[in-house]
Amino acid sequence: MIDGVRIKQLKVIPDERGRLMEMLRRDDDCFRSFGQVYMTTAYPGVVKAWHYHKKQWDHFVCVRGMMKVVLYDSREGSPTCGEVNEFLIGEHRPILLQIPPMVYHGFKCVSEYEAVVVNTTSEVYAYDDPDEFRVDPHHNDIPYDWARKDG
Repeated sequence: MIDGVRIKQLKVIPDERGRLMEMLRRDDDCFRSFGQVYMTTAYPGVVKAWHYHKKQWDHFVCVRGMMKVVLYDSREGSPTCGEVNEFLIGEHRPILLQIPPMVYHGFKCVSEYEAVVVNTTSEVYAYDDPDEFRVDPHHNDIPYDWARKDG
């Protein structure tokens, strides 16, 4: 696994009224700091990639549908430089995925309906100076192909 990436298995507590699932707590080992919480979605087959942050830690939880989240470590000097990680997260695998700064990340909706990701960030989004750096999802130096892998 890429250095600095962590997974927290989430516990879903159902009862006759519905369900509850804690995502990130201040007393979790993986908690860094609180910046903001937002949700983002993707329609079936849509890829939203690649980007990274210089300061921000992301904490992804897919609360509806399924997402394939892919990470790429391009950090010089990192023990996992050049490594690619794939994670399927969502209704069938409720986890929190912690993504460190400087690690490229993106996702693809792999469910048959819109997938929803909740992200708790360590930093507040700065509209005038965003900590977000992007490259094209398909034409870049990242050794990853977003095509479905059948077989």
